[in-house]
Amino acid sequence: MPDESLQEKTEEPTPRRREEARRRGQVAKSREVAAVAVLSGGILSFVMAGSYMVSQFLVIYREFLYFPRGDLDENSAYGVLLLAIKLGAKVLLPLLVILLPLAFLSLYLQVGGVAAWEALSPKAERIDPIKGFKRLFSLPSLVEFLKSVAKLVLISVVAYLVINSEKDLVLNLATCEPEEIGRTIYLLARALCFKTLLALAVLALLDFLFQRWETGRQLKMTKQELKEELKQTEGDPWVKSKIRQIQRAMAQKRMMAEVPKADVVITNPVHYAVALKYDLKEMPAPQVLAKGEGHVALKIREIAEEAGVPVVENPPLAQALYKEVEIGDFIPAELYQAVAEVLAYVYRLKGKVN
Repeated sequence: MPDESLQEKTEEPTPRRREEARRRGQVAKSREVAAVAVLSGGILSFVMAGSYMVSQFLVIYREFLYFPRGDLDENSAYGVLLLAIKLGAKVLLPLLVILLPLAFLSLYLQVGGVAAWEALSPKAERIDPIKGFKRLFSLPSLVEFLKSVAKLVLISVVAYLVINSEKDLVLNLATCEPEEIGRTIYLLARALCFKTLLALAVLALLDFLFQRWETGRQLKMTKQELKEELKQTEGDPWVKSKIRQIQRAMAQKRMMAEVPKADVVITNPVHYAVALKYDLKEMPAPQVLAKGEGHVALKIREIAEEAGVPVVENPPLAQALYKEVEIGDFIPAELYQAVAEVLAYVYRLKGKVN
């Protein structure tokens, strides 16, 4: 068998391989999409609850700026800690309410509901220095490095363009009133955030498309892998062929056991043979018990002769019965006349013999 490691992976992954990869957590997902979602949530939080968060910061400032430090003991330190946690939770609550659902939603939209517990299990290959060195210089690692450089360049370019477009206003901040300074900084920060977010969203989209392509490339299969999977899912073709062969042999054996029960065997004389039975009280029409061509036809004729079943040569009728009627079925109406003539001949023949 050829070495699979030397074969080129040219075949598209099968649904089974994709499903196994999902269970291992090997799915197309981009961390940049999640980062953009979190950044969007942060901006949305400040837009929707900025005044509330600022007021809570002021509360924290006043509480700790005027907190008496002279008599700080174990109990008062514990109280200060509880107060810090309480005030900090109030500040972070709007962020958590918006950021957590967005982070989970960004992952769900990329990979769906995947619970890849297998990915959490320890594996020796993860601490293998040789494989780690290979991963360090692999295509995904190169892409991650290029993404980091691209993000740095994008943010720097966006910041430069935003500030440069308002450079006169920035240079005059020293002569402005505090309210004007705050308003200007707010407008610059808002423009910087939204334009940076737009640039990072474009980068995240490109990264997601790359991750889908890279995952598909890693999941591709060699021709040998595809053959082995088909054997596992659909069964070995050789085994299936043998099973069909055994089934045909068993069916043929059961069919041959019915030949002695026939009233007549109509032949071609050697190409076709059809065994018929008719019981006027129990059957609406003559029934085909067995049929065959070539070697099987000769075998039917041989069994019929051994069992004393009359054999009648009628090539047109034998051919019509073989092609139009399946084993176990009753003959069609258009063949009633021809079959009736044969059965009448057989009944007269049996009467003579008796």
